[in-house]
Amino acid sequence: MQLARALLLVAILLASGLSRGAGLFEREVVFSQADIEAALARAKPLQLSYGGLISVALNEPPTIRLDGDDGRAGIASAVDVEMPGGRPLRVTVAGRAGLRYDDQQKAFFLENPAIDSVTIPSRRKEANPLVRQAASQLLASYFRSKPVYVLRENGSTQEATARWLLKSVRIEAGRVVAVLSPF
Repeated sequence: MQLARALLLVAILLASGLSRGAGLFEREVVFSQADIEAALARAKPLQLSYGGLISVALNEPPTIRLDGDDGRAGIASAVDVEMPGGRPLRVTVAGRAGLRYDDQQKAFFLENPAIDSVTIPSRRKEANPLVRQAASQLLASYFRSKPVYVLRENGSTQEATARWLLKSVRIEAGRVVAVLSPF
């Protein structure tokens, strides 16, 4: 039954001409930056506390940019930081992350976020490494648990086909490209 379903999806995929640029028997399905932003907008906030020393929260979804030529997504976020005896701070974090596909969840996740910069308004310099580490761990935890895109079973023909035939995924300027192949 699964083989028949897979063959039917291959036939639909090959007949539909979903994309160009893929090899023989391969097709590409493209997800835009807007698709990813819409998926992240539905994600819930995340908060972590580190033994009473520092508490960090991601109350708004991060911004994702698919503008690099290094195959990684740009990430930017506002992180709320609280330290004992201090006022809450809004810290701006920017970095890059890779992309992976989880076949069991049929979802795309950002992975291995690397923080390039942390902007801390009016805070002592010695707090910077602690805040940077806490923000990095918060983003890593967030992206481990929050997919940037889920292939819906009841979605478009492209999504249904991708659920069965996804071979690889990559980030290009302005889009995520999923390569589908029956082989």
